[in-house]
Amino acid sequence: MKKIKIVGVPEHFNLPWQLSIENGDFETKNIDLQWTNIPEGTGKMCQMLREGATDIAVILTEGIVKDIVAGNPTSIVQVYVESPLIWGIHVAANSNYQTLTDLKNTKAAISREGSGSQLMAYVNANNQGWKTEDLKFEIVNTIDGAVDALTMGTADYFMWERFMTKPFVDKDVFRKIADCPTPWPCFVIAVRNEILENQPEIVAQILEVINTTTSKFKGIPAIDTTLAQNFDQKKEDIQEWLKLTEWSQKPLTEKMLNKVQNQLFELNIINKKGTFASIVKTV
Repeated sequence: MKKIKIVGVPEHFNLPWQLSIENGDFETKNIDLQWTNIPEGTGKMCQMLREGATDIAVILTEGIVKDIVAGNPTSIVQVYVESPLIWGIHVAANSNYQTLTDLKNTKAAISREGSGSQLMAYVNANNQGWKTEDLKFEIVNTIDGAVDALTMGTADYFMWERFMTKPFVDKDVFRKIADCPTPWPCFVIAVRNEILENQPEIVAQILEVINTTTSKFKGIPAIDTTLAQNFDQKKEDIQEWLKLTEWSQKPLTEKMLNKVQNQLFELNIINKKGTFASIVKTV
């Protein structure tokens, strides 16, 4: 049995991995796929890939592209979720901020440097015509840290996946004032180059298994109920999320990579662009 370590955020997007592991789908390929949830998100997963603490990450597209360009010895092997990630822009429930305009020159809570919550704060600022160099950040590590920061006033707003944050809105902890969708597919599967070079057949088998699961995922009986129970969601919210979410079984295209890199470059998040061959590998 070949042991492979994989990480991802503890969110509804990744239930197909959990189901495939529980069903023994990887074991039938003689693969012991060891999943670890990383609530800190993309920045932490990039660090783990760099340090060899994980072999594979299911990770935000913009975050891993930025880190590969910065020297992370990892490659994107496939798009995992084709649809955009809908980032909700949240403030404390009792905050005086009512509109996006009110948030200009305020402080954003982010999980960590290089995280999706930080990168999308730049995208949002650019969308609003704000000077991105004026952005201010408070590192909070997790969504629970964001609750504390917004409640205590050490940060003013927090961008996180809209549906996973909805329970905090329902409980009057947060108030959502806007959405900010990513202008690209939200999640990709990234693999350390060492693993790709030495065990490409294992990676190919892992992709085959998860692609089989995701292609059938929406047709699983009562999957909306399972998701709602597992992720503390209202069933109607999960049903809306399922309509908006499309999993992928295809590689990242050069056109889409260029779109991601061009925007990151324009926002000064990266200071150079990597080649397609240096960022994307097929297995």
